[in-house]
Amino acid sequence: MESPAQQSGWKNSWPNQSHAEFFGAVELMKILLTVHQFFPEFTSGTEVLTCSVAQELILRGHEVRILTGYPGGRKLKDKDRFDQYNYKGIPVYRFHHAYTPMAGQTSMIEVGYDNCLAAGYFDQTIKIFKPDLVHFFHLNRLGTRLIESATKAEIPCFLTPTDFWVICSTAQLILSDGTLCHGPSSYAGNCVKHFAQNTQTGTIGRLAKWVPTAWADLLARLNRKGFLPPYTQRMEVTAISLRLEKNIARLNKLNKIVSPNSIMSELLVRHGVSPHLIVQSAYGVDETGSETNLPRSSPRKPFRLGFIGSLAHHKGCHLLIEALNDLPYGTAILKIYGKMEDFPEYSNKLKNLADKSSNIEFCGIFHNSKIMEVIADLDALVVPSLWFENTPLVIYSAQAACCPVVASDFPGISEIITHEKNGLLFEAGNATALKHQLIRLIDETGLLAKLSAKSRKPKSTSGYVDDLEKVWNIRR
Repeated sequence: MESPAQQSGWKNSWPNQSHAEFFGAVELMKILLTVHQFFPEFTSGTEVLTCSVAQELILRGHEVRILTGYPGGRKLKDKDRFDQYNYKGIPVYRFHHAYTPMAGQTSMIEVGYDNCLAAGYFDQTIKIFKPDLVHFFHLNRLGTRLIESATKAEIPCFLTPTDFWVICSTAQLILSDGTLCHGPSSYAGNCVKHFAQNTQTGTIGRLAKWVPTAWADLLARLNRKGFLPPYTQRMEVTAISLRLEKNIARLNKLNKIVSPNSIMSELLVRHGVSPHLIVQSAYGVDETGSETNLPRSSPRKPFRLGFIGSLAHHKGCHLLIEALNDLPYGTAILKIYGKMEDFPEYSNKLKNLADKSSNIEFCGIFHNSKIMEVIADLDALVVPSLWFENTPLVIYSAQAACCPVVASDFPGISEIITHEKNGLLFEAGNATALKHQLIRLIDETGLLAKLSAKSRKPKSTSGYVDDLEKVWNIRR
């Protein structure tokens, strides 16, 4: 039976190259990387990590291609959801995803994590490219069914989870009211409540908040067993309650999972991933230009603060603006780097907050190769995240540049930043606590110099790829 990709007439347009071969003592491989979105339109941490790894692998002689998702139109026909392009010498296969019925699937929740059409495209991709291994960096818009496809084809497959998507459909472990979540309950009743709050208007949406999670779990369990009468969202509730179970079963078919930190490792094991699959390795970053960044000896006047990241609510940039607005006028300036178009409503909120100060500049985005140059212009980087965070790459870059970090006190951050050693931590979501740490950094004699001098040199991209090659068992 033909896959959806075959039915569309999709075919390979790149010349065939030889399979894995030996060059001296180095084993050269054909490697397929996957990511939920990719350059040039998407430039966040996961995309940077995936691209950096791909480029380093190519430098080492491996043949690399990338399979990515892309937010496509809802009205696209199934056969039109596939295309290819080339990004800086890297061949990219692209699946245009949308939350709409496709390939016979009508549950929008299921389409998000168990996409049959994307799996068919993946099957065709591996038949054409014939990779020696697959490494997944993100599976949103593609789905964990790809893991089953790889194992069925007897291709070794690996995963680096760059956020919490495999556990949480929002990837952030944040509830509707902004409070932190520790993951799905026994039948994902808390996820069903979250879904109802987000999608249902009127009485149902309002009442969902007050339903005890134990009751929601019971309803989800009865729903799965078919004991409830038909209702509009029955299929979606079933998909929600099965999501974690299916994802974890598939993760346990991987050869290895390369976890970036302890919080991720513990979260995966707590939700059923076999501990023996997990290898812990911190991300690597491109250090080009860091050699020109010397430890800061004293702060400039006014003090130069920076925010670098997605302009989305969970990244907490509004807290930083609030804290800055509370500082004495002229004490500090703030440079905000991020794409305003991604979340326009939130970006407008930031602009309104910033209107109260002439010391705030929205600087847009920059190519990742310029990150050391951007950080060199700062006295401190601020990371005011409102979610658990999975070690933002920008923190590693700041440390490489000897730039102190002021950040929310979350485990994914505190594994890198030790309070009063190489940065300052504050209670997440507390603008007053953030302001206090900023005042300390600006006013306490010698504090900036001390924190800068104690910066921890991060792993390079090359070092990270060394770790991956060891996990993949590639001989060098």
